[in-house]
Amino acid sequence: MTQDISQQRLLDAWRECQRHRHFIDYALSSLQTLLPITGERFARLSDAEIQSLDQFVLRFGKLQDAIGARLLPSVLLYLQEPYEDRPMLDKLHRLEKLGYIEDSEQWQALRMLRNRFAHEYPDDPDKNAAILMLAIESVANLSSILERIDQKLALSSIA
Repeated sequence: MTQDISQQRLLDAWRECQRHRHFIDYALSSLQTLLPITGERFARLSDAEIQSLDQFVLRFGKLQDAIGARLLPSVLLYLQEPYEDRPMLDKLHRLEKLGYIEDSEQWQALRMLRNRFAHEYPDDPDKNAAILMLAIESVANLSSILERIDQKLALSSIA
């Protein structure tokens, strides 16, 4: 694969991540008056507030997926690292060693958190609120991954 193609894949993945990040910020700005979300608040959400939470949950999952499935593999491809057919854990360890992610275990924790969104607990608003608050707090970790990649590759200047 030529360097131009790998750079284009990288830039496409970068733009997708930036788009999801933008909509996460938008959803969070509309939720500011609810924070911190408690079980009691969660149980009394209006339709508009639920829509904002749904938007946040959707974009959080999409951003996490885009980083893991597109951006991180594209970084390795761009760097001409022979990790295309390796398991994700190997890719994470390599990216950590190269300084593109801070901690591969942090990424795995973000992935587990994203998977917890797949389960709703209709009879447990406290649990739902706790998962949402963890995700809201984890947005900084996703942003940190993007910032670290941008610092090393200066993607925002060419995207």
